[in-house]
Amino acid sequence: MALAEVSDLEARWHSLSQTEQQRAEVLLDDASAMLEALVDIDVADSAQLRRLNMVCCNMVIRAMSATEVDSYGASNMSMTAGPYTQSWTYANPSGDMYITKAEKRMLGITSGYIRSIRPMMAGDHDD
Repeated sequence: MALAEVSDLEARWHSLSQTEQQRAEVLLDDASAMLEALVDIDVADSAQLRRLNMVCCNMVIRAMSATEVDSYGASNMSMTAGPYTQSWTYANPSGDMYITKAEKRMLGITSGYIRSIRPMMAGDHDD
């Protein structure tokens, strides 16, 4: 089940070339599969489907922006004029698809945690 279409991605980002559209379709399918593995999807819940659509597109934008030559995916940048230098540091240089903490909260994805209970032995309690 595709949670987003190329047109959804273009509406949130920019028009894509034919080559970018083909790559986006594959990445949207991958992102959808990742989300389906993490979230119990209720097709009758339109609010949940809107959130899933948004997160799916955001995941693909992050992955595709790693190959952009502009500064979209940069977390740090500087420019050079004369003796000055220009450099960018990309937040996602390898183009990995991931879900942010805010997106996880929005989708109800919680991290598991380990808890222990001390067993009570005979004679351990106060009478």
